[in-house]
Amino acid sequence: QVQLVESGGGLVQAGGSLRLSCAASGRTFSSYAMGWFRQAPGKEREFVAAISWRGGRTNYADSVKGRFTISRDNAKSTVYLQMNSLKPEDTAVYYCAADPNRYYTANPNDWEYDYWGQGTQVTVSS
Repeated sequence: QVQLVESGGGLVQAGGSLRLSCAASGRTFSSYAMGWFRQAPGKEREFVAAISWRGGRTNYADSVKGRFTISRDNAKSTVYLQMNSLKPEDTAVYYCAADPNRYYTANPNDWEYDYWGQGTQVTVSS
């Protein structure tokens, strides 16, 4: 079992930046692939970014490529999402998730992640 706690969300103006963090506890963090997903009101949850267990592979949704960067610090059991050039359409609750099975991939499929945090709200004003 692993517990995930997101932080770093908030209210920011369009064009601004935020860095989300997801701290993990429990089983060995470095053996998991990690992902970020988001869900806006009235919409389905969607993939944002993912990173493999050692950080060698990353994957991004087309909507965030070039603006968002996922990274991880296995010594701190933390995964980050640096979000730049934010847009109002980035407004959502952001969730981190852990995939212990496909740890060598940067998996975009939310149904294949076993553990989820409670989410952090990101609001981008125009």
